Amino acid sequence: MGIARSTYYDGDAEASCDTAIVEAIAAICEEFESYGWRRVRATLRHQGVVVNHKKIRRLMREHGLQPRTRQRHVATTDSDHDHPIFPNLIAGRIPDGPDQIWVADITYVAILTGFVYVAVVLDAWSRRVVGYAISRSIDARLTLAALAAAVERRSPPPGCIHHSDRGSQYAALAYRSALADVGLVGSMGRRGNPYDNAKAESFMKTLKVEGVYPMAFESFADVAETLPRFIDDV
Repeated sequence: MGIARSTYYDGDAEASCDTAIVEAIAAICEEFESYGWRRVRATLRHQGVVVNHKKIRRLMREHGLQPRTRQRHVATTDSDHDHPIFPNLIAGRIPDGPDQIWVADITYVAILTGFVYVAVVLDAWSRRVVGYAISRSIDARLTLAALAAAVERRSPPPGCIHHSDRGSQYAALAYRSALADVGLVGSMGRRGNPYDNAKAESFMKTLKVEGVYPMAFESFADVAETLPRFIDDV
């Protein structure tokens, strides 16, 4: 046929390689149903498999390995209150080490009987969760529990900035007093502007897409048992 023998074997090897890649991608997508090609690519790299992103996108499309998400929405920020508001102290600031800026936020997890609420505190430099709390109620007790966990774990130096939105849970007297007691400096974003707390918002999106939507939690106990493992280990 005028075709080199090596051409046949090269093609067969490529097909075999693609099969192995598809199997690896399918395993990832089965564990994390919401993963798109970017996160699949990153996970493959962690597994020591380097694949061109165009091939990953093509294989996922051809084999129906597309992300699936389920969403319900509920407001977690109530900024219509009379509590004092901290100025935005992190605008334009880029931390160059840990425990210089902490960012905090609240999200919710839908269950059969309503919602479970999760408050987190992250180190803005490493983007690691330094403290979190899970509760059936969305009030200052939730955010105080997350703050207490962060302080116990990291013992932040005086002057570390604590940044959040303007929600009543963060503006409450009890929360402001807790910040002052450990030398944390309060900071808040502009009203209704999630970009002012982008790192916390980004983490919450990841938490919802990867750790909440695929799980279909039914009860508070399900959330309390499973979500900490995702936050701590994944």
